[in-house]
Amino acid sequence: MEVFADVNFNSNKLRSIAESTGGVLAWGGSMNLAPADDVIIRVEYPLGIDPHAQLLASVMSKKKAVGADFLAIDIPVGEGTKVPTMEKAQAFAKDFVELGERLGMHVEVAITYGDQPVGRAIGPALEAREAIRILEGDAHPSSVIEKAAGMAGIVLEMGGIQRGEAVARDILSSGRALDKFREIVAAQGGNPDISSDDVQVGKYTYDVTAKMCGYVNSIKNKQLVRLARAAGAPKDKGAGILLHKKKGNRVGDGEPLFTIYADNKAKLDMAIELSRKLEPMTVEGMILAKLPYISKSTVIERTFCPVPSERQEE
Repeated sequence: MEVFADVNFNSNKLRSIAESTGGVLAWGGSMNLAPADDVIIRVEYPLGIDPHAQLLASVMSKKKAVGADFLAIDIPVGEGTKVPTMEKAQAFAKDFVELGERLGMHVEVAITYGDQPVGRAIGPALEAREAIRILEGDAHPSSVIEKAAGMAGIVLEMGGIQRGEAVARDILSSGRALDKFREIVAAQGGNPDISSDDVQVGKYTYDVTAKMCGYVNSIKNKQLVRLARAAGAPKDKGAGILLHKKKGNRVGDGEPLFTIYADNKAKLDMAIELSRKLEPMTVEGMILAKLPYISKSTVIERTFCPVPSERQEE
C-alpha cells in the first residue's frame, strides 16, 4: 500500500524509493505523473479557480498514474475552504467514490472539520517543523495528531487491519513513525538525522496582536492564506504564519494572535500591511451588544480584562 510525499523524481524512481522504505512514501505531485494537469494547475492557482470536474480529474489522474489500489480522500468543510457546505462535500465524496470504481480503485472519503487550520502552522518550513515535532513525541497540536491518525486509520482498515486509528496512534507514540520518516528522508538523499530544531524558518518576523481582550470568534482561512502568500509562501520555504490562538481561545489585550514569518524584509512589510487590511482573526467579548443604546456623548469605561487563573479558564 502506498502513500505518496513531495519529491522531484520520476515515477520509476518513486517506486524504487517506496520499495526501499517498505512500500510507504508520501507524495505531493511534482513528478510529471499527469503533465497536462500540472499545466492547468499552474494557470488555475494564481487565478484562485478550481472547477468541480477539474478538481476530480486532478486528484484521480495522479493516483491512477501511480497504480494506487486504495485511496483515502480528505474533504475539509467550512467557510473559506474549497467545499463550504456539507451538501457539496457529500456530492464530491459520491463523485470520488464513483470515479474510483471506474478506475479500479477502492476509494473512501472522510469529510472533516475545516473552519480553521488544522494545527498552528501555515507554510512549508513551519508545517514541516510542526509535523516533525509530533513525530518526535510532542503531543501538540492535538488536532494534527487526531486528523493524521484518523486518516491513517482509514487506510490501515482498507488494508485489512482492525482498529486502524488505534494502530496508527500506537505507531506514532512508539516512535516507529519517526523511524519510517527517517528512512524515507534517507532514501530521497536527505539527512536522516534531521530534527525539528534543524528546520530553518523565516528570519524576519512580526507579531499581530489583539486589539482587545476576549475570545477568538472567527478565523478566516482564505485571508490567512493570502497573508502567507504575501510573505512569500510557498515558494519561500521559510515564509508563512504561526497561529498562537485558535477559535474559542481567550486572548488578552495586546497578546499575539499570530506571527508572520518571511525570508526577506520587503515581503514581511507587504504581509504586515495586508494584515492590517484583512484582519483574518476576530476577537469578541462575551457581551456582543448592550441595549438600550446610549447616546454618542456618553463615555463608557473600557471593560476590565483580568487574566483568569488556570482554574477559571474554560
